[in-house]
Amino acid sequence: MKFKRFVLGALVVLGTGGVGGWSSLDKETRGLLETVPTNRDLLFWTEPQRDAAFRALDRLPILAKSHVVPASGTPSPLPTGAPLKLSSDLDAYLAGQRSAALLVVHDGKLRLERYGLGFDGSGRWTSFSVAKSFTSTLVGAALKDGFIKSLDDKVSLYIPELKGSAYDEVSVRQLLTMTSGVKWNEDYDDPNSDVAKFNNHKPEAGGEALVSYMRKLPREVPAGTRWLYSTGETNLVGTLVQRATQKPLATYLAEKVWGPAGMEQQATWLLSKTGQEIGGCCVQASPRDYARMGQFILNGATVNGQSIVPDDWWAQATTKQADIGTPGRGYGYQWWTYDDGSFTARGIFGQGIFIDPKRKLVIVSNANWGGGARDKVATEARSAFYREVQKAIDDEGGVQAK
Repeated sequence: MKFKRFVLGALVVLGTGGVGGWSSLDKETRGLLETVPTNRDLLFWTEPQRDAAFRALDRLPILAKSHVVPASGTPSPLPTGAPLKLSSDLDAYLAGQRSAALLVVHDGKLRLERYGLGFDGSGRWTSFSVAKSFTSTLVGAALKDGFIKSLDDKVSLYIPELKGSAYDEVSVRQLLTMTSGVKWNEDYDDPNSDVAKFNNHKPEAGGEALVSYMRKLPREVPAGTRWLYSTGETNLVGTLVQRATQKPLATYLAEKVWGPAGMEQQATWLLSKTGQEIGGCCVQASPRDYARMGQFILNGATVNGQSIVPDDWWAQATTKQADIGTPGRGYGYQWWTYDDGSFTARGIFGQGIFIDPKRKLVIVSNANWGGGARDKVATEARSAFYREVQKAIDDEGGVQAK
């Protein structure tokens, strides 16, 4: 993820000028200005710079522009439940994760809520690729609303600029499951990878930068024959939803999810340099609203007894549609799946919403992993924590162990 070029002097002027000056800024903006990064690629920011930025990416338009997703007029309750009894050292786990927020909701009740890194529940933390699962849910809503006719439609039906490209052969379903067969490099450490270069692409006059870049990619294998993780493809999913609905993603999210689910705080969604929400990244929301999102999905995304998505959506979206080469795991419609029926939205540096329908369980994680975007040690510890929470619920009789 790259942001606009900027210099310290410009930010200091922005931060200290205007009505009220420095004292008028919120603590998140002040923290960002105090540790301002000069490298435009956040993968190479220092740990203190990331600590400050992940809670404030939407605070400075000079860094990144965003669209607002308004809070609901009727926030849904998130009552406190009995404290969850865990056998491990929770403080050690939080420190190892460099956790900003950790929430556990069981059977609709908040049973664990901890904060770190000087963050608290009143702030917003970035989602990174957790947003992919939000965008997928909007595909389901657009299908239910009739804006998308079928998941077997070709992507080029909704994005005509892709006609004649490798994506002309790809269905909406294959785009959702990242099985397009189109060549892509997601290596975050490689400055020449597609994920590093596509944000810098200069489109033709009047064109959308993402579509301009993606339509030039070559086919590597036949569509539907291989899974390959591609943020560019989720960004295309976002463009497809915007084209189909004729609405910005932030507007459609507000209409279908944020308002009906009773989100307590406003969220924001970062924009590409050509002004569209980034479908594969970067919703900013409060930890409790991430928990409400998980609960909304757990309850079938229903509003007044009616689901916002087709009846069979969740059975497909949250179960293995593509083999990722890891036993017991898979990929659905922009959700990472487990063979036990649980599933999760994941973002780099430790963002996550884990959902276990069998146990009526939602776990929200916001973090800044010390080991980098894909911290192997922190990833394994996160998986162990999920298993521990599941066991704690089982031991209470919350689900019949098998």
